[in-house]
Amino acid sequence: MKTIRWGMIGCGEVAEMKSGPGLYRAAHSQLVAVADRNGARAEDFARRHGVARWHDDAEAIIRAPDVDVVYVATMTESHRDLVLRCAAAGKPVLTEKPMAMTHADCLTMSAACRDAGVPLWVAYYRRALPRFLKVRDLIQGGAIGDVRMVITRHFQRLPTPEAMRMPFWEWRLDPARSGGGIFFEAAAHTLDILDFILGPIESVRAFAGNQAGAYPPEDVVSAAYRFGSGVHGSGAWCFAADCDDEANEIVGSTGRIVFSTFPPLSPPGGRPPMPIRVLRGDAVEEIPVADPPYVHQPLIQTIVDEINGVGRCASNGGTAARTARVVEDCLAEFTAQRQRQ
Repeated sequence: MKTIRWGMIGCGEVAEMKSGPGLYRAAHSQLVAVADRNGARAEDFARRHGVARWHDDAEAIIRAPDVDVVYVATMTESHRDLVLRCAAAGKPVLTEKPMAMTHADCLTMSAACRDAGVPLWVAYYRRALPRFLKVRDLIQGGAIGDVRMVITRHFQRLPTPEAMRMPFWEWRLDPARSGGGIFFEAAAHTLDILDFILGPIESVRAFAGNQAGAYPPEDVVSAAYRFGSGVHGSGAWCFAADCDDEANEIVGSTGRIVFSTFPPLSPPGGRPPMPIRVLRGDAVEEIPVADPPYVHQPLIQTIVDEINGVGRCASNGGTAARTARVVEDCLAEFTAQRQRQ
């Protein structure tokens, strides 16, 4: 198999902690160049990760003849433009999630890549993580019988005012840069993995609001939805709660499966994800499945394998656009109200 050469645009937190090392740790994969509008940050990343060269201009990555695939690791506001530029240059592209600021932008990006004949992948990396593959295998293997519904809860304490001024939260809580709030940026992971495990969601009824007034975007969302398979779902998200508590429960005809989308918030990186729990009557089976050190790496491997003709990546422009539509439907009333103000 040939070695796939990556160019990365954006050298921030996600690239540092989750994805960047996966680009050179995956088999038959090499990170040959990085770029960031902050040239010093690009230079520092390249030096510490042994990358041959760095740039302060994204175009240097997009046009580089020795780059086979471009990875867009920037903020949501820039995804559409960078993906369109990659398509125009005939470069396959992996973009971070959320895929874009709007569902319409997602469709534009997918169409541009399709017309250019280049693949578009989106970094919903949970579709390749072992613990979510295990949940899907349990469901498909009949571990809980016929699936009836899924229930999600995600409660989280407000960041402190000091934390909200720091880089991690600052852009995420600015809809002009992130597309929405914590629900838009984080809950999309849950909705996308439910799409992966249970199939597409076909209809949504939802309410969203801002109750705490600590920042402009949504901080509470309640939703009900129906999957194309007939499975029902509901979710409650509150990001101004008294505790951190998050889990998904898939209810079947003969049992239930409980699993988390996210590792525990505290201490950061200090605890493994909650074990998958399979409940049948009074019996409880716990299945611990750890995440790899760099959580993007399994997804990156599926992309490398797909390019080499030995597999398929499960997260592409089409699947990510479906998730964007569901998120947008959940926030539609709140977004319209905000725009009228």
